[in-house]
Amino acid sequence: MKPVLPHAQLDWDDQGRPYSRVFDDVYFSDKSGLDETRYVFIEQNRLAERFAALPEGGRLVIGETGFGTGLNFLCAWQVFEQHAAADALLHFVSVEKYPLSPADLQRALALWPELKVFADQLLEQYVAIHQGFQRLTLDHGRVTLTLLIGDALEQLPQLDARIDAWFLDGFAPAKNPDMWTAELFAELARLAAPGASISTFTSTGWVRRLLNAAGFKMKRTPGIGHKWEILRGEFLGWPHDVPAPAPDKPWFARPAPPSGERRALVIGAGLAGCASAASLAARGWQVTLLERHDDIAREASGNPQGVLYLKLSAHGTTLSQMIVSGFGYTRRQLEHLQRGRDWDDCGVLQLAFNAKEAERQAQLAAAFAPDLLHLLDQSGAQAVAGIGLAHGGLFYPQGGWVHPPALCQWQAGHPQVQLLTHCDALELRKVEGQWQAWNGEQLLACAPVVVLAGAAEIRRFPESAGLPLKRIRGQITRLAQTPQSQALSTVVCAEGYVAPARLGEHTLGASFDFNSDDLTPTTAEHLGNLAMLDEISHDLVERLEIDRLDPESLQGRAAFRCTSPDYLPIVGPLADTQAFAQAYAALGKDARQVPDVECPWLDGLYVNSGHGSRGLITAPLSGELLAAWLDNEPLPLPRSVAEACHPNRFALRRLIRGK
Repeated sequence: MKPVLPHAQLDWDDQGRPYSRVFDDVYFSDKSGLDETRYVFIEQNRLAERFAALPEGGRLVIGETGFGTGLNFLCAWQVFEQHAAADALLHFVSVEKYPLSPADLQRALALWPELKVFADQLLEQYVAIHQGFQRLTLDHGRVTLTLLIGDALEQLPQLDARIDAWFLDGFAPAKNPDMWTAELFAELARLAAPGASISTFTSTGWVRRLLNAAGFKMKRTPGIGHKWEILRGEFLGWPHDVPAPAPDKPWFARPAPPSGERRALVIGAGLAGCASAASLAARGWQVTLLERHDDIAREASGNPQGVLYLKLSAHGTTLSQMIVSGFGYTRRQLEHLQRGRDWDDCGVLQLAFNAKEAERQAQLAAAFAPDLLHLLDQSGAQAVAGIGLAHGGLFYPQGGWVHPPALCQWQAGHPQVQLLTHCDALELRKVEGQWQAWNGEQLLACAPVVVLAGAAEIRRFPESAGLPLKRIRGQITRLAQTPQSQALSTVVCAEGYVAPARLGEHTLGASFDFNSDDLTPTTAEHLGNLAMLDEISHDLVERLEIDRLDPESLQGRAAFRCTSPDYLPIVGPLADTQAFAQAYAALGKDARQVPDVECPWLDGLYVNSGHGSRGLITAPLSGELLAAWLDNEPLPLPRSVAEACHPNRFALRRLIRGK
């Protein structure tokens, strides 16, 4: 994984307009960038008419090469706002190698006061924009922006989407030839919906010829300002003389989206369930959220403080890609909550507590941009943490702590979500196209779509009993803040973690117990947590006056984390296990076979589970992934990551290994 330059390197002219140092080119025309955008991209793609024609709940997906200052996106959003029905949706997917820093973006967008209402919303959500796929939810879910941060030819092949209109807006071909290649245009064709429109400010002959060769029918059209001509066109279909892209393997192909009423039942109101409910509700679904306890977030999602901790690999693994994307998405969601009470971006410091950890951290610092993480020596770490430390470590400046119940409450507070408490779903039945949730003799609720989000408890249902979920007991300890412990100013982690106080109390944790089924907090585990605290900072132990505490009187709570064998969450549609084994039995003899057999889906049954100790980072984005599977939308993650999280991965491995 190569570290990217974190941000675009800009100069500003005397009119206050940005200029790229890397590409030696302007971001928009010196005459009228706004008029040019509206003419080249909005008019040539007939967006006003197409937005007006969207049916109830319909959507249009726009793809763009070169997000730049976001001007094209904001113009498209403005036209969408003016012409589309109130419940229509806009998806905008844009690739950008060098994103502007938040300060530069704010400065650039200040040039367009007529777009301020849209720019302000974008700027509010423009945080934690790091490498890979970054999803921003705007206008209460009506507008979705997915930024692919990195090289276009590395990012676009990972995109799973159907694009209705393409904006080609990289820097000029002469300045940035990498953005105007046959390989890139083949990706645009692979992603294009039938009849997709396309436009670009350039009229260069070789660009037109390459686009024609990729399956687009391009024509020159009069330009605007100092551009004599521009290009526009439509996608006619994949060229006959070029091998077509391989279709999705049937076990990872998208099930047919449910037709008919958009009602869903979500079982389990922790982080995964509330995220699933919120993502569906934002798309117009009526959601019934079933919770067996008296309120949401009563189990592992109920701790007073959870840490936004990024356990990454320097090798760009699937899990790392998921974590960087999920971290960004959660951080943007937290902007809706109250800082200080519900969350705090105080940063997270991971101590280099031994030589092996120090080596791992050095590799990470070389692989990721410094605005995501950077190394601090011992004195730098002490300065950031505000307490005495024996080691330096890796600092995540945008990390911090979250009160998970507050995030769940905000997600479940959507007007389209109905919460039913004291509803323990023990059985699922499929009756006339509806999934029914039963508690013994009592019918709790029914809907055409069910999302199982009850952690390891989902194994009680025969349809999901085969998923290899395991429970790990964890206990946290709550410690009263002292005048001296107030100095702690960031989350500090080693084997455990300690957070700055929330409402006068520090959270310290958390133990790992693979064998206990008892959720009664134990003194032994409180003492284990205090030993972890001593490893983090002996100074903080003294500041908290731990030696004065009676171990028997320590307070805390225990809950079960739920994790999968590969530590990735389990998110997506469920198949019939027995029918799956029969349909793809050939894989047991030859794993390279792709039988031409449709996957035997359990129509309308989905799962969102297995988040382990990373639920704060992976569950909210998994809600978006689930909604994308259900609504046939652009996926918020690389296709390979979505497949690695797919429930079918386990049945597939069993077949291939002959078990």
